[in-house]
This record gives sequence, C-alpha cells and structure tokens, in this order.
Amino acid sequence: MPRHRKQEDIVKPTLAQYLASIRQDRKLSLRRVEELSGKEVSNAYLSQLETGKVNQPSPSVLHTLAGIYEIEYIRLMELAGYLPESRESADRHGRIATFAEHHLTQEEEGELLEYLQFMRGRKR
Repeated sequence: MPRHRKQEDIVKPTLAQYLASIRQDRKLSLRRVEELSGKEVSNAYLSQLETGKVNQPSPSVLHTLAGIYEIEYIRLMELAGYLPESRESADRHGRIATFAEHHLTQEEEGELLEYLQFMRGRKR
C-alpha cells in the first residue's frame, strides 16, 4: 500500500539547485550563459545564484535565464518566491515528471527508474 506524503514532507529543489541542474543539463558553462544573455547575467552573478548566495534575482534575470534554458519562466518565479507555487508545480512530484526539463537519454531515464525502485525497496 503506497504511503502518501504530506505536502510539508516533500523536499522541493531550491532555486540554486534548479538553476545549476538545468545549466549542467544544457552543457552550458557560466561564461556561455553570460554570452547568451548579452551580458545581462554575468558568470559571477550566475555562480552566486547557483550557490545560493543570491536567492531572489530580479524577474528580468529570471526571464532571461528561462529563455536561455528553454524552461518555464513561471517556475523560476515560484522558486524565487515571487509567486506562490501553482497547483501544477505542486503536482510535479506525481503525475508530471520531476525531470521533465532535463534532456535525459533513455539510458539515464532507465538508471533513474532503477534507482527509484531501489529507494522504494529500502523504505519497506
């Protein structure tokens, strides 16, 4: 019988974790993001975002990063605390794939599923 988690028990990624993960998935260096942003987002500032030293960048910076990474601007606004989390975002850890924004290979997807089975088996 599956155990249902309470909303407060769900660990959500921070803006820092999310931005670092997406940039790495896109195989972009900090300097390359700076170039693609037309120097609107410096590599030093992006580094501070990814390490959590800056937690609430301007909506303009988030909009630029959303365009470069080809991800939803609203999601970044939620993670930065400008908007309350939408129902759709809250459902990401259920019917909507957690790694939907990541460009996973079939091999990576398979490995994630194997790891998920392992983790679920450990909790029993």
